[in-house]
Amino acid sequence: MQDGATSRGAVRFAVCSTYGHHPKPKVVRRDYRGDVDYFAVYCPETTAAYLIPIADLPLKRQACLRVDPPRNNQRERVRFAADYEIGRVAIGGLRASSGA
Repeated sequence: MQDGATSRGAVRFAVCSTYGHHPKPKVVRRDYRGDVDYFAVYCPETTAAYLIPIADLPLKRQACLRVDPPRNNQRERVRFAADYEIGRVAIGGLRASSGA
């Protein structure tokens, strides 16, 4: 599971590994296609955990899940965080909201 961070109304997380800092890397960026079926992401700012099928993600550098509605009201080709949320988790002293 990797941590995500919110930025501009979305949870953002890396979807590939980078090796550009290694001397003479054979590949600079490697995605996980064929290695994993899902990405699990925890965002401390939303206290939510998300499970996203790799098939739903762009495999370039980064993916995002919308937390806030888009300002232009676009719905097509937008991954909403609520569609992938699997639960709220209290980690490191953070308290998950009960919703009540």
